[in-house]
Parts: sequence; structure tokens; C-alpha cells
Amino acid sequence: MRRRIPSTAALICFEAAARHESFTKASLELFLTQGAVCRQIANLEEFLDVRLFRRSKRGVKLTEAGLSYSRRVAAQLDAVERETLAVMGQQGASTLELAVVPTFGTQWLLPRLKDFQRHHPQITVNLTNRTRPFLFADTDFDAAIYFGDGDWSGTQTSRLMEEHPVPVCGPALLQGQPALAPTRIAELALLQQSTRPYAWRQWFASLELNVSRDLSGPRYELFSMLAQAAVHEMGLALIPPFLIQRELREGSLVIANAYELRSSKAYYLAVPERHRELAALRTFRDWLMQQAEDYRQPLPHGLEIGSGKR
Repeated sequence: MRRRIPSTAALICFEAAARHESFTKASLELFLTQGAVCRQIANLEEFLDVRLFRRSKRGVKLTEAGLSYSRRVAAQLDAVERETLAVMGQQGASTLELAVVPTFGTQWLLPRLKDFQRHHPQITVNLTNRTRPFLFADTDFDAAIYFGDGDWSGTQTSRLMEEHPVPVCGPALLQGQPALAPTRIAELALLQQSTRPYAWRQWFASLELNVSRDLSGPRYELFSMLAQAAVHEMGLALIPPFLIQRELREGSLVIANAYELRSSKAYYLAVPERHRELAALRTFRDWLMQQAEDYRQPLPHGLEIGSGKR
């Protein structure tokens, strides 16, 4: 069945004319005559049976339909261009599209990717931030690293590591003390994470404390946002130490209490069933699992993870 799609030339002329709201500027950009651009857009309007521009002696203006259509066309042309450049750049290489939770991708995965590139230069790994669940069928992702319980329908999941967050804050909040008691922490401003809304409640509950305001406080989506808010002394945040190693080394953040929040959830690599046999993805998975196995979670300042000190 023949697709109802206008010519690429017409769409390119329309996108340029819509962006400039000028046939003349579009013709200069595309190295075409103004008449050629006008004909392409007229053909497109005839094909759609919709007016895209209002013509006047002063020039052209997009109609409401033209404005809406131009945004969609621009997005699709951008996508086609990206995919074309990706194919042109492969030259026999493989590319993996990976969805990652942002702070984990930035603080843990990216510093290690150089090792992967050194050993597997023929494989390119592209990273895209995703903080919320999605369907692989609706995306072009080959795999995803996410935090959860390992149950993702239609995928094969591999457990990577746990996170064990602890309360952290700017050094001024300690007021010279080596640590803060949980009861004192309960009295201070608590920074909340929107993707883990009950984290503070779980932390206090594991210490058998009932804190009425454990859900109160400003909410941020990413650990990196929580870290910056804590650096600027806006309150305490529950953050896994391995995600803030630089801040802990520099002293802009300190651990207020070494007691960890333990959870059954962890970071997983999820691979959709249809991609299980991709050679490049198997290579990346084996490398990633080895990195996770070799990883140890050190705490600066002599604090020991898992000590359970209160």
C-alpha cells in the first residue's frame, strides 16, 4: 500500500520557509530560487489540501495548521538527519543506545566507559537520561540501566549493584560535631527525592523512629540536584556515597550519619528479549557486569559502609 507521504524536497523547503517565515530566506539557505521554493510549498499544500501560509504584499505568515505541522515536520527531519549521520558514521562499527538514570550514568558509568572504548573501539555507546519507566517498544533503546526490583516485563535483567544511601549535608550543619544523631536529623530540613518519595520515612523507620515530618521538604528529581541543594546548606539529603565521591573528597559534603538505608531494590541492566542476541550488547553486558563485580564502595574519612553506626 503506497504511503501518504509528501516529497522530502517539499518538506525541506516547507521547514526552512516556516522557520524563517520567508520564502526568500529559505531559498538562500537551500541554494534554490525563490520560485522553486514557492512551487514546492504550493505542491505540499495541494497534497495536504491545507493552507500552510497566508500570503500578503508584506510576505508570508504561517497559518495555525502550518505552525503545528512545521513543528512536527522539523522534529521528524531532525530525527531522520540524526539516524542518517549515525549510519554514515558507523562504517562497520556497532552503536548501542542505552537509557540510564542520570546521576548513576554521570558519576559511575561515564568514568568507566573509557575502559570499554579502549578494549572495544568498534562499539559506540550512546547514553540518554531516563528517570521514569518506559516501554522498549516505543523507543529505539537497546537496553537500560535503572533502579528497581528487577521485574521489567519482556526483558532480561541483570543485577548490578545496590546504592545504600546515607544522610549527607554541608559541613556547616554539623557545627563541629563528628556526626548528627537521628533525632537531631529529624529536626532539620529534609531534602526529598521525587523518584524515592519514602526514602527518609524508610530510613527513620529502620531506626525505629516515627518522624511526623519525614515526607516534608523540597523535592528534587535527581541525586545530583539533591547534592547541590545539600552543598548549599538547604538541608540534609539521603544519597549513596558512590554518587558524590568528588564532593566528599573536597569536603563540600560530609556524611552526617553513617547509618545506611538498606533496600531490596538495586541498579539493573535491562535488555529487551528482541535484543538478547545482539553481539555488541552481549559484549557490553559482560564488561558492565565485570565492572560492577569489581566495584567496591569506599567511604572517605575512614567511615565504613555497612557499619550501621547511629
